[in-house]
Amino acid sequence: MPTATSHIFKGLFVLFFVTGCFVLTLHAQTLTSGAASGGSAPVNSGGLTGSGLTTPASVLPAEPRVQVSLPGAASNNLSVASSTAVPSLPRVFAPTRPRTTYTRYPWKRNILTTIFWVGETPTPKNPTPNHKSSWDPEWMNNFGGFDDPDPAARAWDFRPRSFIPEQNPFYIALPFNDTELGTHKRESKLVIPWFEKEFEREGKSVLKGRWLAIRKGSKVCYAQWEDCGPFETDDWQYVFGESRPKTTGNGGAGLDVSPAVRDFLGLRSGERCDWRFVDIDEVPQGPWRKYGDNNPFVRMKQEAEEREIENIVKLREMRDAYIQNMSFPN
Repeated sequence: MPTATSHIFKGLFVLFFVTGCFVLTLHAQTLTSGAASGGSAPVNSGGLTGSGLTTPASVLPAEPRVQVSLPGAASNNLSVASSTAVPSLPRVFAPTRPRTTYTRYPWKRNILTTIFWVGETPTPKNPTPNHKSSWDPEWMNNFGGFDDPDPAARAWDFRPRSFIPEQNPFYIALPFNDTELGTHKRESKLVIPWFEKEFEREGKSVLKGRWLAIRKGSKVCYAQWEDCGPFETDDWQYVFGESRPKTTGNGGAGLDVSPAVRDFLGLRSGERCDWRFVDIDEVPQGPWRKYGDNNPFVRMKQEAEEREIENIVKLREMRDAYIQNMSFPN
């Protein structure tokens, strides 16, 4: 008559058997992926080893060779072995700083820069309140509060110390708005390089959230375009062309930056810096990736965490279903 001990041993046998099958499957997938990426299976004495079988090297097909002619060379017939393996994927370039030679978007150099912030009240030099932006009438509420520019009110990671911002504290303003009265300006479709790629519907900005690199000396900061100014909202000749800023306000300022950008660069209002647009794959690790529902890096991290939780839940469900379906003899 079976005992409880025998039931336990049978259960352990089933568990070890399933685990062994899983490990063998993973091993087979590893070998397959290695071969697909240009790797090779183990060889034994000039032959191939598979499931305990050895093929002599003499019966293997010869490696194909091609004739290459080099003009002016001493010998005009060179045998070069060509590989039949599947080429590996290209190496990905992940820059830590923006490219300084050829770039898709050129640098705007020596631009007078001023500081602005979410919740800023009007002043004689800045008559526009910043509790709302050109694209968000509830900017201050959506940001999460007043982005206090006082250096004593800033945290070590460049955010306001009194709260965790719900949007990226690294933001800027440039003097062009692509929308007007619920539709896109005619020139927007002509001068914005990424207009067709980013267009979703009439009146929805293709500029809001765009990434820039801002450079002062040897330091480079990254920020998102979240408002329009200083002073102008139609200066496309400067923003997307080769002209200088047309405004005369604040000495001809062409860029507004947030307190976070100011502090990272060690910039004072009225100093000059360089800036250019960057693609998202040029944005390196840094404090500009850390906060904000409007930040694509934050969204990607949240989506990855959600997928991981979903996978854990599915694995637990599979485990529970397997254990429930296990049958033990009485």
